[in-house]
Amino acid sequence: MKPFLERLNLPPNLIKTLRTIQDYLLITAGALIIAANVPLFLEPNQVVSTGVTGIAMLAYFSWGWPIGLVTLLINLPLILAGIRWGGGLRFFVRTIYAVIVFTAGIDILGRVLPPIQGDPLFYTLFGGFLDGIGIGLVLRGSGTTGGTDIIAQLLNRYVGVPFGTLFIVVNGAILLAAAFVVGIVPVLYALIINFISGRVVDTVQEGVGYARAVMIISRRAEQIQHAILEDLGRGITLLEARGAYTRSPQPALYTVISRSQVTPLKRIIAEIDPEAFVVVSEAHEVLGEGFQAIAKAE
Repeated sequence: MKPFLERLNLPPNLIKTLRTIQDYLLITAGALIIAANVPLFLEPNQVVSTGVTGIAMLAYFSWGWPIGLVTLLINLPLILAGIRWGGGLRFFVRTIYAVIVFTAGIDILGRVLPPIQGDPLFYTLFGGFLDGIGIGLVLRGSGTTGGTDIIAQLLNRYVGVPFGTLFIVVNGAILLAAAFVVGIVPVLYALIINFISGRVVDTVQEGVGYARAVMIISRRAEQIQHAILEDLGRGITLLEARGAYTRSPQPALYTVISRSQVTPLKRIIAEIDPEAFVVVSEAHEVLGEGFQAIAKAE
């Protein structure tokens, strides 16, 4: 079935504009949901988030610095580094927009939203749920909230540090530091919140791993191939397939992408060939060009 916008038979330029508006609405909603989670559930209960926001929360608990402002200041050099790494103009615009909405939302919503304290089970479950929903929406809008995601991409590209390993190390260090500031119990709750958040992101966005292996069988394989190379910057392997029933040759494309590229890829395929057959699967370990170096995997 064709996507809703394509079924309206609108001019291609108008469809592109409407899709961009849709993306920014998703990014806005997701960023505000993530921001609301901080004054609602995390900060009142001294539960420290992971990533850059967690560092900003430690600064707040230690010295009273505004969480949103500190998060923004830490993110700015990371975003600039991400552009140099190869994110491009689209990466810059969407990431800086998401970060500004998110960080401003933390400090603004903190003045109007009532803090929710009391039952740890309540704020742990809902805190993780809100965080996961927000991050998932931002990713579906082809955006990113910056932070350790950019750090992971940079170190993975230039040093060969595996994406997942870096996340464990960075977030573990933040939570370890938080234990000295807020105590061990809030840190344990933070671990639960982040686990729940990860599961919800999986549901909203798609999948749990960093990489996705994608097989595409289409009569317009060449057009899809060019679009993936130009828009996503990912390599593609062209395979010669043959239908078991018809015995007719059918081109097949095989590529590996990051989880944030799943939605853009599906849109590319829907625009070119809505009848294409697509299989998206989780890739537990990806070695080689654009990912972890084979020599570093031993």
